[in-house]
Parts: sequence; C-alpha cells; structure tokens
Amino acid sequence: MTRYLLPIAFFAILIPIFVIGLGKDPTVLPSTFLGKSAPEFELPLLHDPAQTISNKTFANQVVLINFWATWCVGCRQEHDFLKQLANNNIIPVYGINWRDDRQRAIEWLNELGDPYVMSGFDGGNHTGIDWGVYAAPETFLIDASGTVVYKHLGPLNSYIWQKEFVPRMSTANGATM
Repeated sequence: MTRYLLPIAFFAILIPIFVIGLGKDPTVLPSTFLGKSAPEFELPLLHDPAQTISNKTFANQVVLINFWATWCVGCRQEHDFLKQLANNNIIPVYGINWRDDRQRAIEWLNELGDPYVMSGFDGGNHTGIDWGVYAAPETFLIDASGTVVYKHLGPLNSYIWQKEFVPRMSTANGATM
C-alpha cells in the first residue's frame, strides 16, 4: 500500500513548486549587485587589445553595460534597438563581448553597425562571472555613482526600455530622460 502512496505524495509536493515556477517571469533573475557598486573590472578593448576598458571609463555617468556575443540570437534581435539608443544619444552603451571569438565579434560589428561607445573583450568569461552573467544578452543600468540600478536578461526593445529602464533612469542620481 505504501508503495502506491509514496509516488502520490511525491507528486503532491511537486505540484505547488511547479505552479509557483510557472508564474515567474523568466527575464527576471535576481542580481546580488542591485543597489550595490558594480563589480570592478578591466578588460582589453575588442578593437585594440593594447587598451582597456574598466569602471573608471564610465565613472560619473549613467550608462548601460551590455554583455553580448555573436553566437547569441537575442543579441542580434536587440542590436537595432541598441543602435537607436546610440544614434539618438539617449544613454552611453558600453559593450562586453562575452565568451566569444574576437575576430568574429569585430566582423559582426562591422557588418551590423557598432552601437557601443567601447567594447571590452571577455573571451575567458572572468568579468561575466564577476558580474553574475547567466546568458547573453544581459544589460545592466549603472548610475553615476557606479551603482547597479537594474539588470535585464534577454533582448532589449522599446517596450522593455519604456517599462523598465526609463522610470529607473529618471531617478538614477538625478538623471532625467
């Protein structure tokens, strides 16, 4: 008799877990850095490995840090929107080319256009690990004090921009949008 009740009890325990999981937004992953200083990093530039990009590069600015890769379908989906942000001077967008091939990344930007003020190259995933990156694309909103204000997993588009980023940008150290 217990051999029949045990599987039923097991599934009875799992059902609430599945129901709770179904109600979660898969693009919202918690970041341990929300409200804290962005992790320190220094990476070689994608286009010029002799030069670097670091937190000091964008100090005292409200910026986006976008982790991207050429193998990432979502990165291609959001690319035109990132170019719109850059072309309209809405916010400086800094890229971190993540777990990728340097030459492919350069060719990709030459082909599709380069929305980034600068792109660092994180081929070894050291910075991605430090920032808690799960998958590309991931975009962080950093305020002028260097604090992580928001983290978005997945491709950016105008709807997400208006809903999630614009309200946070208007309060990021007095910045207005």
